Amino acid sequence: MSLDADAIVDRRRLKRQLIGWRLTAIVAFAALAYAGIATYTDLAPSNLAGDGDHVATMEIGGLILDDQDRLEALDDVAKSKSAKALIVRIDSPGGTAVGGETLYYALRNVASSKPVVALIRTIGTSGGYMTALAADRIYARETSLTGSIGVILQTAEMSGLLEKIGVKAETLASGPLKGQPSTTEPMTAEARDATQNLIDDTHQWFVKLVTDRRKLTADEVQLASDGRLFTGRQALEAKLIDELGGMADARRWLKTNHGVAGNLPMFDVDIKVSNKGLLSRLLSSSGKTLLSERLTLDGLLTLWQPAGLF
Repeated sequence: MSLDADAIVDRRRLKRQLIGWRLTAIVAFAALAYAGIATYTDLAPSNLAGDGDHVATMEIGGLILDDQDRLEALDDVAKSKSAKALIVRIDSPGGTAVGGETLYYALRNVASSKPVVALIRTIGTSGGYMTALAADRIYARETSLTGSIGVILQTAEMSGLLEKIGVKAETLASGPLKGQPSTTEPMTAEARDATQNLIDDTHQWFVKLVTDRRKLTADEVQLASDGRLFTGRQALEAKLIDELGGMADARRWLKTNHGVAGNLPMFDVDIKVSNKGLLSRLLSSSGKTLLSERLTLDGLLTLWQPAGLF
């Protein structure tokens, strides 16, 4: 019996050690994987793109936020001597106004040294269309959705609901417009006017971009800037895009108008993700639904969002 008891004790000790080694291996593997992902963009892709002349490409998809990693990557493209052009593939309903603004100016910086082409695929609306405006040439498919030129700010007023469940919210503020609009009290006329002024001011800035970049008349820009959607065919008629087509058409235009050889290879822009940026991207990608992405937004939005989805 003593030998059996000793064997059982030894077996349990070995089992605990095995579990400990397994946990150590898992933690080590996770750390190595994280380090590998964090440094991946510092390795082969950037070296490959630097081996010779090429056409840079970048995907702008999903919600457009103020992405510092992407802005730095675009600055690298602007400075690159081997990148002879940039083709931006857009599939985005828009995002925050600041996100769209910073991306627009980063692309214009690239365009100051080399041609930039925008390809609107399934959707390029609101801030997505603002992105396209930065290009020297805009393409879309016949059934692409674009336009929705405008600004939106939404808030929920829940004082009635709170009252029903026995919650009374009180707010102390330094002025009548501080903390407005609020979810805990009805919006006053003064607060509504002040908020609308914010929206109108940003909308006027957006419309001026459209007017200047697309060379539209007053009547043409009035039609384009009321928030409506356009198909690619309608956008061509409204002068919001230059041509119906895709990648092959973009390459042909670059060759004809800028002498960019049609046989140059294309490389995706290397976005060097910081550790902080990587973590936020991993967290955001873990639940990519319209609702979860919606909850990450704050401030003024240049975004097309079908109201029935929220």
